[in-house]
Amino acid sequence: MYLVVLILVSIVLFGIASFLFGRGETLPPLPRATTATVLPASGVTGADVEAVKFTQVLRGYKTSEVDWVLDRLGAELDRLRGELAAVHAAAGRARYETDRRGAHAVAPSDPGD
Repeated sequence: MYLVVLILVSIVLFGIASFLFGRGETLPPLPRATTATVLPASGVTGADVEAVKFTQVLRGYKTSEVDWVLDRLGAELDRLRGELAAVHAAAGRARYETDRRGAHAVAPSDPGD
C-alpha cells in the first residue's frame, strides 16, 4: 500500500511540475555571437539600456544587480551625450563667431607679451 501511495504522489508531483515548467521543449540555439537582447547598432541611449531585459534562467545573474548596472549605464550614457552635445554647441558657436569676424580677424594678444 505504501508503494502505491508513493507512486501516485510521484505522478501527481511530476504532473504539477510539468504543468508549471513546461514539457521540456527547447528553442533552437541562437547563431554564434548573437543574443536575444536588442540594442540599436549605434546611438544607444539611456532609454535603450533601460529597456534591455535579460532572459531569466535558473542559475543566471541576480536580476536586481543587472537592473542596477543597466540603470547606471543608462544614466552615464545620457550624461555623456549631454556633455558631448554641449561641446558641439560651444564649438559651433565659436566657429560662427570666428566666421562672423571674418577671416582676417586678429587674435587677441597674449598679456605676457
